[in-house]
Amino acid sequence: MHGYANPARFLRLARLFTAPLLISGLALAGLALAWGLFGAPPEKLQGDSVRILFVHVPTAWLGMGAWSAIAVASLTELVWRHPLAGIAARAIALPGAVFAALCLITGSLWGRPAWGTWWVWDGRLTSMLVLLFLYLAYIALADAANRDGDGGSRIPAIFGLVGAVNIPIIHYSVLWWNSLHQPPSITMGKSEMAPEFLFGLLAATIGFSLIFGGVVLARMRTILADSQAEARLRRRAMEANDE
Repeated sequence: MHGYANPARFLRLARLFTAPLLISGLALAGLALAWGLFGAPPEKLQGDSVRILFVHVPTAWLGMGAWSAIAVASLTELVWRHPLAGIAARAIALPGAVFAALCLITGSLWGRPAWGTWWVWDGRLTSMLVLLFLYLAYIALADAANRDGDGGSRIPAIFGLVGAVNIPIIHYSVLWWNSLHQPPSITMGKSEMAPEFLFGLLAATIGFSLIFGGVVLARMRTILADSQAEARLRRRAMEANDE
């Protein structure tokens, strides 16, 4: 793990993988969404409105998965003091927030024809909204720590770990409480989804995940570049003061 702590080594790998991840992700997600729009048949109960699942479900999974990744990076920063862990968590937060917001938006669009309302305060929707607020709070904390010159602050890392409590709440909310939201259609080793929807959904999820990975690597590269530029400016200012 510490073999990639050297920024130069990490940047070489990040430059190598960023473009392939983005290109392959966009291609696969595009094909999956095209299938969802034009290839998949209407569902017998929900009709054409079911097509939104090809965006809604992957964004929901990635919204939760991104915070899980923040929690892992936060634990790595707190326990092993890995120099890139905090940068990784900061890079993950913004795309994670975007996916969480897309999940809520597409869920509302899907809920209107399915439930007759844009929003209900049930366990799944409310806990997902809380996740979006957690992302926004984490971004604010991380930015404040960076502005104060304390990029390795423990406060965002602790917040990242504590916020992970919400992930199992989101996952099990449809089982714990009475909810309009349907229970999971895909569980470990079993699926209740028809193949024409299942395979397209899996392709969309992989495609969105590849895009997410490429965006995170690109953001890590940007954060590292900004840090290096700021360090050079600070060093030159100190040299000028010494003269």
